[in-house]
Amino acid sequence: MNQPKIVSVNISSTKGVVKKPVPQGCLEPDVGLVGDAHSGPWHRQLSLLAMESIDFMRNKGANVNPGDFAENVTTEGIELHTLPVGTHLMLGAVEVEVTQIGKECHAGCEIRKLVGDCIMPRQGIFVRVLNPGEVKAGDPVSRLGGDGG
Repeated sequence: MNQPKIVSVNISSTKGVVKKPVPQGCLEPDVGLVGDAHSGPWHRQLSLLAMESIDFMRNKGANVNPGDFAENVTTEGIELHTLPVGTHLMLGAVEVEVTQIGKECHAGCEIRKLVGDCIMPRQGIFVRVLNPGEVKAGDPVSRLGGDGG
């Protein structure tokens, strides 16, 4: 199996809309992705969704891309939604801790309106940032401890 990696880093200045890919993002403890609408000192500082989940929606006929489900980081090669809360991951050189699996999709969800379904409530995860650093597409993603992935 290939090394899990970051496919895209995505940001938006408004909550509840699709996020736009950026070349790199700055992650900070108690903030998350600097400049993102969801950043701040709470347990959902950063959202992650697997490219495999986006591909699942594409196979259902949805024209979707990284960021379209409002995730900050799109990964590939790791089943995010199967990770237990408390799992520590490395996103490049930044350590994060899984704080929540899935979420309720709010009534005005732009993604649900656009594609008729939203995978984020079932397969998206949320993490808090433990150390500062930059992340970008191509950075490795690894699970700390346990089976290493």
